[in-house]
Amino acid sequence: MSTVRFALLFAVMSCVMTFVSSNANAQDAKQDVLVEIQTNYGNITLKLFPDKAPKSVENFLGYVDEGFYSQTIFHRVIPTFMIQGGGMTEDMREKKTRAAIENEADNGLSNKLGTVAMARTGNPHSATSQFFINTKDNPFLDHRSKANGRTWGYCVFGQVIKGMSVVNDIKNVQTATKGFHENVPVKSVIITKAIRVKE
Repeated sequence: MSTVRFALLFAVMSCVMTFVSSNANAQDAKQDVLVEIQTNYGNITLKLFPDKAPKSVENFLGYVDEGFYSQTIFHRVIPTFMIQGGGMTEDMREKKTRAAIENEADNGLSNKLGTVAMARTGNPHSATSQFFINTKDNPFLDHRSKANGRTWGYCVFGQVIKGMSVVNDIKNVQTATKGFHENVPVKSVIITKAIRVKE
């Protein structure tokens, strides 16, 4: 084979390999970001929306990857509203978290049944590790304006795609007041682990 032909063949092969590699990377980028929340009531799988809430998803995955959610609980359960967890231990102690993140509630996503959103205080930019799953459509939690904490909204960053029956079981547990906390499950709803999963 002549040097010219060899060089041409090598160039063609390089282009093909680059195309294949780029295509594979593009496919990987399109893969859904999934997290499985394992509880003593069953497992809940979330599909996250990094394109709509990049900071919130990055923050949530950081806690997932470091094992932060293991042995935390769903500490606030209101059946006609939502179930909230991801920040307290079974003895109702709040775990130390990283710094709060910027609120991305103005991303166009609505707090509909089965969506997962960042929990926060009255300060719109106070969300850390805690999240909640909407057990009904809650449009009043959506972003309306940046005037104050009430209108800023709660950032939706994911959706339950498997295990909604588990969410329904959790929302129907018996609750009581424990210390300063209301709507606390009488029987602890424990997050044993939260991990990334593939389809």
